[in-house]
This record gives sequence, structure tokens and C-alpha cells, in this order.
Amino acid sequence: MNDFWTNTVFFGALISLLAYEVGLLARKKLKLALFNPLLIAVLCVMAANRVLGVDYEHYNRGGQYLSYLMTPATVALAVPLYEQLHLLKKNWKAVLGGISAGVLAGAGGIWALSKLFGLQHEQYVTFLPKSITTAIGMDVSAQLGGVVAITTATIIITGILGNVIAEGVFYVFKIHEPVARGLALGNSAHAIGTAKAMELGPVEGAMSSLAIVVAGVMTVVAASVFAHAL
Repeated sequence: MNDFWTNTVFFGALISLLAYEVGLLARKKLKLALFNPLLIAVLCVMAANRVLGVDYEHYNRGGQYLSYLMTPATVALAVPLYEQLHLLKKNWKAVLGGISAGVLAGAGGIWALSKLFGLQHEQYVTFLPKSITTAIGMDVSAQLGGVVAITTATIIITGILGNVIAEGVFYVFKIHEPVARGLALGNSAHAIGTAKAMELGPVEGAMSSLAIVVAGVMTVVAASVFAHAL
């Protein structure tokens, strides 16, 4: 273990921010959806820790400070929603129906796949909160008896995948309505999907922000019910 990095409290936060900047630069230069900044940042952090001989515990001493910002960052997504409040009032039935369908489809899909692959209860509840923001999903997993570390990884992978394939899915299925696109991204890919939604437009960003919050609350309830199904 390199003593310099071991004794640097903010190393985790610093290397994470630098890695994300590398991801942003790669995305800007190459202009390919596959080069997702978060995905590149994860790979860069893993490589840096490996090369420098820094284990997870020491990395997380500084990295945890970034985690503290996740909840207020999620709350801040209410700003674009407020700016598009008239659309919410106009489409509230479709919004509520779409988010409800997404939550049920997500939980039902995990149940079906768990039955298909013969997963144990602990594994099953670990994957149930895969489509909601990390700040909520970690608590849901812990309360249901899941493996929080795996839940966190699953949530991140789900978000990155949604961010990467979103535009392709919208193109293939000819989804052009901004409200529908935003709800789909927020409901299935949480905050990382919302980052993509904001790139697509202000309406998409606002609806995705709404979907994160409402889907998170609904998933807490749905996960508690579905947890007893296996």
C-alpha cells in the first residue's frame, strides 16, 4: 500500500472527480453514446486504485464525501420540474399511469427472472430496487435483507445502460413525445437517465426528475410487497 495515498483523506474524492472529467472529455471528443462519462470514470478509478495499490476502504475515506451529495442533488432536480409544472398539471393522468406501469414492470421483471434463474431470497431483494436512485435504493435493499454493495453496483449499471441505449430505443420504437421520453428515462434509469433526459430537452429533464421521485416512493411500497413473493 502506498503510504502517501493511504494518508491522503480526500484522495477518493479527487480521483473520482478527475476520472469523471476524463469521461466528459472522451464523450465530447468522440461523441459516442458508448463513452458514458460515468462508465469511463468507474473504469479509471478502478485502474488508478489498482496501479497505486489503494484498497476500497482507503479510497472510500474520501469518496464517501461525494456520496453525501447524492441526496441534495436528487432534491435539486425539483427545479426543472417546477419550471414545467403546467405540463404536469395537463398530463397528470398519463404521468401517474406511466410511472406506475414502469414500477410494476420493473419489480415484476425481477421476480420473473429470479424465478427463472432460481435466485435465493437475498439475491432477489438485492435486485428489486435496481431502477431507483442510489440514495433510496440502498436503504430499500438494507431493509429487505439484500446485499447493499451489489444493489449499488446494479443501480449504477442500470443507469449507465439506460443512458447509453435511450436514444436508440426511442428511435426504434418511434417515441417522440417529450413527456413519454422523460418519464421512461427517469423511471428506468434514475439520475443517470435524467442526465440524458436533460440533454434531450427541458421537458424531458423535468419529467424524468419527477419520475425519479415518484418511482422511488412507489418502489419502496412495491418492493415491500414483492419481497414476499419469493
